[in-house]
Amino acid sequence: MNKITVSALVKGPIEKVWTCYTSPEHIVHWNFADETWHCPRATNDLRVGGKLVARMEAKDGSEGFDFEVEYTEVVPQKKLSYAFDDRIAEITFDAADQSTRVIISFDPENENPVDLQRAGWQSILDHFKSYCETK
Repeated sequence: MNKITVSALVKGPIEKVWTCYTSPEHIVHWNFADETWHCPRATNDLRVGGKLVARMEAKDGSEGFDFEVEYTEVVPQKKLSYAFDDRIAEITFDAADQSTRVIISFDPENENPVDLQRAGWQSILDHFKSYCETK
C-alpha cells in the first residue's frame, strides 16, 4: 500500500521548528488531532534505538493510548524515521527562507480509511504549526 503524506510550512527557523517537534515540553502542547483530546505527557530519547512515548487521551477520560515509536534514523534538523507497530514513518525538515517545511510520510494501517488517517495526521501537524508559530 502507498504511503500517506502530510505537510505544513511552519514560520520559523529550522532550529526552533526541530526543538518544538522533538522536545517533550513542547510535544505535550500540540500532539493531538482535535481539541477534545490532549497529550498529558511525553518522553523522547532522540537517538537511533531510542523511543518517543506520547500519551494521547480524550479530555473527558473516555479513552486514551500511548503512541510509542522507536527511532531508526535521526539526522538533527533534517530527518527522523521511526518504526511503530509494523509500520514506518519518515519526517523531513526543509529550511525555506524564514520558514521550515515539515513533511511526514507514513505507512497506513488497515483499520481506518486512508482519508481518515491522512486527516488525523494532518490535524496533528496543523496543531504543531499553530503551536510552533506562537513560540
